[in-house]
Amino acid sequence: MLHFRIIFFTLSLILILPNSYSQNNHNLDSEIVSFLDTLKPEIFSGIILVGKNDSIIQERTYGYSNIENKTKIDKNTKFHIASITKSFTAVGILKLYEQGKVDLNKPIGNYIENYPNQRVLDSVTINQLLTHTAGTKAIYGEEYQKSNKNRYRELEDYLPLFANDSLNFPPGSKYEYNGGGFVLLGLIIQNVTGENYYDYLKKNIFDPLGMDQTKALEIDGVNYNTADGYSIYLREDKSIAKNDYLISKASGASGYYSTAEDLFKFSKALKEFKLLNKETTELMLEPKVKGYNTHLGYGIDIDQRYEETIIGHSGGWYGIRCEWMDFKDSNYTVIILSNFDNDGQQDVSDFFKSKISRKLEVK
Repeated sequence: MLHFRIIFFTLSLILILPNSYSQNNHNLDSEIVSFLDTLKPEIFSGIILVGKNDSIIQERTYGYSNIENKTKIDKNTKFHIASITKSFTAVGILKLYEQGKVDLNKPIGNYIENYPNQRVLDSVTINQLLTHTAGTKAIYGEEYQKSNKNRYRELEDYLPLFANDSLNFPPGSKYEYNGGGFVLLGLIIQNVTGENYYDYLKKNIFDPLGMDQTKALEIDGVNYNTADGYSIYLREDKSIAKNDYLISKASGASGYYSTAEDLFKFSKALKEFKLLNKETTELMLEPKVKGYNTHLGYGIDIDQRYEETIIGHSGGWYGIRCEWMDFKDSNYTVIILSNFDNDGQQDVSDFFKSKISRKLEVK
């Protein structure tokens, strides 16, 4: 399986260098088609969607959603989108902000009751939760991995994984990516609206946009046309293993299933101010803190390392790799969903690098 980041990097290079391709009399759309033509199921398993302006110009599927039964991936296959879920949660919170129901800079104790850690309630703000600067704990650690995943039915079921722990650092003092803060954001949505988190997102985001295939699935239910995840990291010999026992219902931080076309609808609606008004959208997309590689807005990455700004979010877990990229200047959107996490071999990496005619000067 092809190293996921190589696909992301190659597509990024193609899309952020339209001028160089124009100078060489290349058509950008043709370059994208040529690149996608090189991918084979033995190299990449998943789906790649490329949108331009308001339209999907390419949508390709590769490989199997279930290897054992040789079930082919199609355009309606639902993939686990991991941390892209955080962008949904952020939009849900910002809708409440627009309505004047939450203050982003007040302690979250104003919106959460019956939480075991009073320091968190008194000192952490929604702003800090949205930017991973609150000091809350990660939730998908060793305790989670050893636990029975059927126990996670509601957001409250995730609290024992982190709620009783002390903060990692004083709120607002540094950046540290984690999932616990987005569980708290989901709880704030519930407490402020009186609605279940999952129902709230469906009613206020997914249904209005026609995102009919975006769901928080019960893992012990019958889930049609979902991609099983396959990992080489679950066994010492690097043989492929299914990730079934490491998947649970969505937490607010991770776990939703979606399709490439549904994510394209979400991306398009965000740009067109159909999810949030213009002022709130700009607030969401304003760089606020420096992360490990990119800047962050509210529940979204703002990547300013290239020749144009790329907004979106990535997601990864055992047997899961996904990326949503919105190129702000050239009006391309790329969504990559994969059910493999194999890093691939160096010769595969070299193959894709050889297609780039000019090195990118990273700012």
